[in-house]
Amino acid sequence: MIETDQYTLEFEKPLRALAEQLETLSRLSDESKVDVSLEINAIKTKLEQTQHTIYGNLTAWQRVQLSRHPKRPYALDYIERVFDDFQELHGDRRFRDDAAIVGGTAFLHGQPVMVIGQQKGRNTKENLKRNFGCPNPEGYRKALRLMEMAEKFSLPVITLIDTPGAYPGIGAEERHVAEAIAVNIREMSALKTPIITIVIGEGGSGGALGMAVADCVMILENAYYSVISPEGCAAILWKDRANAPQAAEALKFSPPYLKNFGVVDEVLDEPLGGAHRDPDTAAETLKNAISCCLRKLQKLSNEALLQLRYEKFRAIGRYSENATK
Repeated sequence: MIETDQYTLEFEKPLRALAEQLETLSRLSDESKVDVSLEINAIKTKLEQTQHTIYGNLTAWQRVQLSRHPKRPYALDYIERVFDDFQELHGDRRFRDDAAIVGGTAFLHGQPVMVIGQQKGRNTKENLKRNFGCPNPEGYRKALRLMEMAEKFSLPVITLIDTPGAYPGIGAEERHVAEAIAVNIREMSALKTPIITIVIGEGGSGGALGMAVADCVMILENAYYSVISPEGCAAILWKDRANAPQAAEALKFSPPYLKNFGVVDEVLDEPLGGAHRDPDTAAETLKNAISCCLRKLQKLSNEALLQLRYEKFRAIGRYSENATK
């Protein structure tokens, strides 16, 4: 059933109108005992067709809107559904704990792993606690501490990416957020244990990359992964954030493009309409993909793992040279 609340997105309004018609007819049939089954079936058919038309032809900007949907599953939602016995660990042992990044040990099909995710909030109170999913430098240092612990005990690392970007505040700059991200990128590139990354929502700039240097990078089909947000790009190039839809198209960060360019290895299907329509199915897809990837990576020696990781990131990007005489 299509949602008919305040979270209906602009491009979903035709579906909302059909859903309301269906609800009205169903209520009328129950109350008046009038047989309107033909009309109900016709609306159901049209609703299904419209769903496939809309969600099968999403623009880059519409996918961005879905990636930010307030009901979309966040890192802790997936951790709860995919892993067993998650034990959260806190603090970077330098400054404080950053609630925008959660992490700890867990089990996947009985195998111990280290899972780390970027976490947003559902309401104002939670968003203030989670800093709207924008990690501070201590969050990245906490993530690195957990990754180093995972390497010490030979635990695979699984990271869930969902952030518009690292927090750009004065305090974060004073505590060297750029340095924290750079150190994570350097250390993850040499970490002697398998690393799997899944972009589950927003994958914004270095805030995402600071936890995404992995042997296998996957993305959900209605997520995005980019050097900058559409609004940020629009503000720079068009001097107006209202050009965000145009910027989203220009950035080419929809999952099919990302796979074609080698930025991600696999695009994971979501339930029709987005992961928030059926979080359990989305989580099952995620679990199967992680398990499959992990089985392949664990067959490799540490030396082979590091070499392939190096080659993977060196191969990203294409260029051509036109020699002129």
